[in-house]
Amino acid sequence: MDNWDEIRTAFHVARLGTVSGAAEALGVHHATVIRHVDALETRLGVKLFQRHARGYTPTEAGQDLLRVAQATDDQFGQLAGRIKGRGNAVTGELVITTLSGFSELLVPALAAFQTTYPDVILRYLTSSRLFRLEYGEAHVAIRAGSPPQQPDNVVQQFMQLDWSIYASPDYIARHGQPETESEVTQHRFVGSDDPASRAPFSKWLRDSVPARQIVFRSGDDLAVKQAVLSGIGLGFLRRDLAAHNPELIEVHPAIADWQSRLWLVTHMDLHRTTKVQAFLTFLKDWFKMDHPA
Repeated sequence: MDNWDEIRTAFHVARLGTVSGAAEALGVHHATVIRHVDALETRLGVKLFQRHARGYTPTEAGQDLLRVAQATDDQFGQLAGRIKGRGNAVTGELVITTLSGFSELLVPALAAFQTTYPDVILRYLTSSRLFRLEYGEAHVAIRAGSPPQQPDNVVQQFMQLDWSIYASPDYIARHGQPETESEVTQHRFVGSDDPASRAPFSKWLRDSVPARQIVFRSGDDLAVKQAVLSGIGLGFLRRDLAAHNPELIEVHPAIADWQSRLWLVTHMDLHRTTKVQAFLTFLKDWFKMDHPA
C-alpha cells in the first residue's frame, strides 16, 4: 500500500470514533479526514466504517485495519525515538513545483539557496497540473492567480509581476511603432494557444485584438518570448523577462489589470519543518534584495 497517509487517517478514525477527533489528533482539517477515508475505501473496494450520528464505527474490515495500523504506528513511534533530533539540519531532498514560465525568474534564487545549503538536493518540477501537497508530491508550490483555497495548505503572498506589450526592433522597422492603444490593437500579435487562458492579460487580448491578428500561438512561454524577439508580432511579456533583452521596445506600458500574483503554498504538516522554513525565508529575502523580480 503506497498511501500511508490515508491508512494513518483511517487508523485514527477507528481509534477515536469521530472525524473531528481524528482531525484534531492529526492536526488537519476535518475535510481531509473524510477525503482520506473515502479514498481508502474506494481503493480497497470495502467499507471500513459504519457512519452514524455519534461518529464512525469500524466494520470487520476496519477492525483488521486497526490492528495492522496499530502495530505499524508503534513501530513508527520507536523509529521516531531513534532518530529524534536529526530533523534540524537543512539537508536531503527539497521538491519545489511551479509553472514552467517562472524558471528564468526562480532558478537563480534556487542556485543561490543551494550554495548556502549545499547538502540539499533540489527537485524543480514544472507542470500545468497541481501537485498534491497533501500527498507529499512537493514541499513547496509557487502558484499564480487567485489565492489557493485548499484547507490544509498554508498560503503566503510572494510577489506581484507586471506585464507589458513588447516588440522587437525588426518588427517596428517593418510595421511601425504604435503610439496609442487603438493603434496597438491593429498590429500582429503573438499569443497563447489556449483560448481559455487565465493569464491576467488574456481578457484584454480577447476583447481588443481580432483573432485573425494573433498570427503565432503557442503553449510554450519560451516560444512566445522567442517569437516576439524574432519579430513575428507584438506580445505580452513579463517585465522581469523583457529586462534580459534591452533591445525590446515597450509599446504599451503595464496596467493594473495585467498584473499577476504569485503565492507560496505549503502543506501544514511540512510548513514548520526546518528545511521548508529555511527555503521560504531565503526565497523571500532573495527577492527583497537587489535581485530582479
